[in-house]
Amino acid sequence: MAEEVVDVVIVGSGPAGLTAAIYASRANLNPVLYEGFQSGGMPGGQLMTTGKVENFPGFPEGIDGQMLMTNMREQAVRLGTRMVMEDVEEVKVGAWPFRIITTSEECCEARSVIIATGATANRLPLDSEQRLWGKGVSACAVCDGALPVFRNRPLAVIGGGDSAVEEAVHLTQFGSKIYMIHRRDELRASKIMQKRAIEHPKIEILWNKIVDEFLGDERLEMLRLRDVQTGEGSEIEVAGAFEAIGHTPNTSILKGGLETTEMGYILTQPFSTATSVPGVFAAGDVQDSKYRQAITAAGSGCMAAMEAEKWLAELP
Repeated sequence: MAEEVVDVVIVGSGPAGLTAAIYASRANLNPVLYEGFQSGGMPGGQLMTTGKVENFPGFPEGIDGQMLMTNMREQAVRLGTRMVMEDVEEVKVGAWPFRIITTSEECCEARSVIIATGATANRLPLDSEQRLWGKGVSACAVCDGALPVFRNRPLAVIGGGDSAVEEAVHLTQFGSKIYMIHRRDELRASKIMQKRAIEHPKIEILWNKIVDEFLGDERLEMLRLRDVQTGEGSEIEVAGAFEAIGHTPNTSILKGGLETTEMGYILTQPFSTATSVPGVFAAGDVQDSKYRQAITAAGSGCMAAMEAEKWLAELP
């Protein structure tokens, strides 16, 4: 793309970015959306690796994750969004207009920018994990835990923080038994969350254990564990395993240009998507360390587009 100045550039093509594009297009802002190519996960975000989505409103029978994102993308394009399938190398927010530089070293300038690059779920570096990803292995119990394949079956949560406990407690509504697999002899979760996990009759905590291998042919059937103190191996039968070992927000393209939280998420103003730099907005999981749901990401994408429209209208 030749260098030009546009009203709105959106970086990211998950639910937040595409919803922002839909709203910005309807506001006649002619947005340009960089949907990515390889960096920070595939175009379309984490839902592209999700099977059936049953908690997005409007689809009583559920909808395939890839189909949901394809529909969002087609809607944005129909309304006038210009898609660029390139990775963004850097967003320069130190001067206005802002500059967006891609990996091919092409550049455009923008009067406003919406960062919707999401966050990448931390995953175990195992070949068997990759093979069974989406086939019983997941990083979101809230998204997938209610699926029929997991109901009344033993399930596992890997991790020991607040998120891991929250996911384990959530899964007790569906699974027959929930194993929490933690590599230490004490949970990292807050005291109240530890108490909730330890005292729950359906939750069993397996201390000092790590997952060595995910076992199963077509779907996950068992986990092979190893005791980090004794080296002793063991196996447990589970129908699902949910990794709750944190997320990494995709903010490397900002080169430190925006204020972030201690966890690296972009810091936004209360009840707003406005960042520390006027004219730059952040939507979706890149600024949300709490909910991380498709519907909340889409909602914040709507907010970002409306706030960008208002900000542009008030420029001198």
